[in-house]
Amino acid sequence: MKMEIQFLYSEDCPSHEEALSRLQQVLKEEGINAEISIGKVETEEQAMRLRFAGSPTILIDGHDIVPLANPHYNLTCRAYRLEDGRISPLPSTMMIRRAVRAAKDMQRQDE
Repeated sequence: MKMEIQFLYSEDCPSHEEALSRLQQVLKEEGINAEISIGKVETEEQAMRLRFAGSPTILIDGHDIVPLANPHYNLTCRAYRLEDGRISPLPSTMMIRRAVRAAKDMQRQDE
């Protein structure tokens, strides 16, 4: 099972290091040995081309871990609505885990 994971961030948003750490931990706990493609987004052009909805953005097999109804791709910090309704600059570990498990399930269905 090969999972394509992109981790996109902007240097101006300080939460990206913790988000990457959470992603790595979830992958380890789920037993997924996937390479993470890490990309620093520095221009509005890059943001549009990479479907960067703000820093940090995590894409698994091309899908955002928290899809937005009306995404705006630009060079900005991102806000996530946590399970308890609070707003955070980081996705929760559970958000990441759900997305990883959903990607695993999709790959199994495609086999």
